[in-house]
Amino acid sequence: MTRWLRPLVGALLLLGGAAALSFHHHRYEEMVQALFGVQSQCPYVTRIYSIGRSVEGRHLYVLEFSDYPGIHEPLEPEFKYVGNMHGNEVLGRELLLQLSEFLCEEYRRGNERITRLIHDTRIHIMPSMNPDGYEVAAKQGPDSNGYLTGRNNANGVDLNRNFPDLNTFMYYSGEISGPNHHIPLPDNWKSQVEPETLAVIQWISSYNFVLSANLHGGAVVANYPYDKSQDQRFRSHRRTVNTPTPDDKLFQKLAKTYSYAHGWMHRGWNCGDYFADGITNGASWYSLSKGMQDFNYLYTNCFEITLELSCNKFPPEEDLERQWMANREALVAFIEEVHQGIKGMVSDENNNGIAGAVISVQGISHDITSGDMGDYFRLLLPGTYTVTASAEGYQPQTVTTTVGPAAPSLVHFELKQDVVRKPPERKASGTRTNNKPLQKKVVPRATRRGTQR
Repeated sequence: MTRWLRPLVGALLLLGGAAALSFHHHRYEEMVQALFGVQSQCPYVTRIYSIGRSVEGRHLYVLEFSDYPGIHEPLEPEFKYVGNMHGNEVLGRELLLQLSEFLCEEYRRGNERITRLIHDTRIHIMPSMNPDGYEVAAKQGPDSNGYLTGRNNANGVDLNRNFPDLNTFMYYSGEISGPNHHIPLPDNWKSQVEPETLAVIQWISSYNFVLSANLHGGAVVANYPYDKSQDQRFRSHRRTVNTPTPDDKLFQKLAKTYSYAHGWMHRGWNCGDYFADGITNGASWYSLSKGMQDFNYLYTNCFEITLELSCNKFPPEEDLERQWMANREALVAFIEEVHQGIKGMVSDENNNGIAGAVISVQGISHDITSGDMGDYFRLLLPGTYTVTASAEGYQPQTVTTTVGPAAPSLVHFELKQDVVRKPPERKASGTRTNNKPLQKKVVPRATRRGTQR
């Protein structure tokens, strides 16, 4: 199916069930009420939890959708949306609240597509990562809101410039054949990040997320990693340098999935800028250090893109419904992208899952690891791949598999323990071998006399 028809077909599947939603900006208390309202309407497929608190003590709430809320089911991928990282970029916050209500309502209606999505995916939705900044921006409202008012958290820190800088380490280690995944954090990293950033890092370390999007505003484009340019020489001259990841083609496909399902993002001309197909490599646009999407890719198994969704960072309420209709299909279609590539179990000979097994794909220098239960998820484009699973203490296993355009291919690995051969023991004088005393060789007297000094 062409990329032009796919969004249309998906939109038609959702058209009949558009719920009557209220469109207005939600302050913190209203946002919390909206989340708990959805949870009360769909108690059997939702759960609300907090990953921590902001500087001013507001909870960073997440709404989860799953047929078994609170439980990771083996071979069921984890997905997340994060909104309102910059407090004055508010459209993503409102869209995620609308999406939450929409998923609940369509599930209750028996919408087959939404029901399948919730049953096959564990979806985590965080409407606001920066509730303190939002309150600052909301006090001024959409009419008089400044371009930077409320952007940062209560400590005045830009949260999308606050994650540990793993890019610099990765660019250096690439020259010395260092790690290309799960790069370790610096020893003092906790003292360098804000409470909201710390909460998110601990969150994404606790869940084996596979795919994610971070919702922003101020432009209309789907932005994919790397955000930070590898060529530092041009940064002071504002020269853009495309800096692709080893999964560049896959990231372009993910970005286009959202762009072409969106009402107008794919057209390219928006907000006075032009982006072909409505997508861009982050560093090609401008270099950004310590960003969240690069951190996801370099520290976890998660592939994240950044969605810039509106020219106006704080759009008026009368524009919210139009924006929702433009983004609704794209938000659903992007979640569905988590179901591609390969997935499976890595286990030992006794069928016990092996956590932390490394999954390597020949020709793509970026590995992922299995989760706590031994299940893994590797996003890949359609094609034939040679895949290796390895773990400490086990013999690696390599298979060749073909990935199709629809559901992920199921590829399991059973690793055998690596038996280390011990060198033969040296036989000492007087010791027993096969329960028999070791016999001393009797040397004739004459010979013995001849060997004396």
